[in-house]
Amino acid sequence: MKLDILAIAAHPDDVEMSCAGTLLAATAVGKKIGVVDLTRGELGTRGTPETRAAEAAEASQILGLSVRENLGLPDGFFRNDREHQLPIIAALRRHRPDVVLCNAITDRHPDHGRAAQLITDACFLAGLRMIETLDEAGQPQAAWRPVHVYHFIQDRPIVPDFVVDITPHWEKKWASILAYKTQFFNPDLDAPSTYLSSLEFSKFMEARAREFGHMIGVEFGEGFTKQQTLGVRELGDLI
Repeated sequence: MKLDILAIAAHPDDVEMSCAGTLLAATAVGKKIGVVDLTRGELGTRGTPETRAAEAAEASQILGLSVRENLGLPDGFFRNDREHQLPIIAALRRHRPDVVLCNAITDRHPDHGRAAQLITDACFLAGLRMIETLDEAGQPQAAWRPVHVYHFIQDRPIVPDFVVDITPHWEKKWASILAYKTQFFNPDLDAPSTYLSSLEFSKFMEARAREFGHMIGVEFGEGFTKQQTLGVRELGDLI
């Protein structure tokens, strides 16, 4: 399936926390969107890979994704090398997105910054026809390079290069986050407390979205960075 936007992230729930509103906004105007999770989040303190998979499936329904895949790379131990680039290259060629959204360039969790560079490099390499990958039927895949790669902002404060207004989609974004019942604040769950599971972190996620929204004069926003300079065709494209 040809996708307009593909979000690729280190862990199930990274996308929901960081760019779900942007995906919902794209869906609202008829774009096809998908998610590729690199790992199963198997090193997480709460839940299991199986519960994370079920939670990701529920969140996918809320977000109206056309496709969601998990590449099963090793949580905490994937590297930016050929072994781990090739599955991402194959996914990019399979879905042929024009835009890729991926992890923050640097963050509290070391997987996030490492994934950002891994995904960025894979996006470039996917356009080299001399790199061979096969589809599910064992046939050679055509080279494909996304037009744009943007990095969503996660835990650590980063000044965004642009902010997407997600105000009309805030409630659905929040519902997609709450689909991860084992990961975030849930007083009914008997499980060890973590950084993400505190009530304070939930308040922080809302505050961050309000902060980004405030930057552009709306209620809620999601911020992104880009390694290259952003351009507009005319000033009317700006909010």
